[in-house]
Amino acid sequence: MAEPVVAQHKVIYLTYSILDGAGSVFEQYDLPVGYVHGANSGLFDKIEQALDGHRVGDKVEVVLSPSEGFGEHKAELTYTDDIENVPPEYRYVGAEVLFENDQGEQMTFRVSDIKDGRLTVDGNHPLAGRTATFVVKIVSIRDATPEEIAEGRPADAGGACSVH
Repeated sequence: MAEPVVAQHKVIYLTYSILDGAGSVFEQYDLPVGYVHGANSGLFDKIEQALDGHRVGDKVEVVLSPSEGFGEHKAELTYTDDIENVPPEYRYVGAEVLFENDQGEQMTFRVSDIKDGRLTVDGNHPLAGRTATFVVKIVSIRDATPEEIAEGRPADAGGACSVH
């Protein structure tokens, strides 16, 4: 029997690392995450295309420009205020703050800078405006069920693929 390859409507489990432009590990997943190939899973298109035809055990490296990955940095998603106007529990770099607009839409902002009595929060992804490299290792491949194809994720994944 032929060894399965990554193709449309296959459930793919993979581990991955995301490297920033300097080559430092930004994020790493050693526990496999799954998605359904070619089923609008939310995986970056360029990564999905690069995985086509690969087999279990293959390691694939994909470089994403800002437009292919986390988008350009949007200045309008960055706000600075006097630190005294910010609750004490958010007065450290890396703190996450959930904001909601009048329409009930929510967005997470991170404290990105504290300087000269001023605190900056940023709603951009930390890699927005930057090139990122994904190093992906294929752990397993199997046929997807019709339900999994419709959902874009494996039934046993417990959540959507987070490689996006």
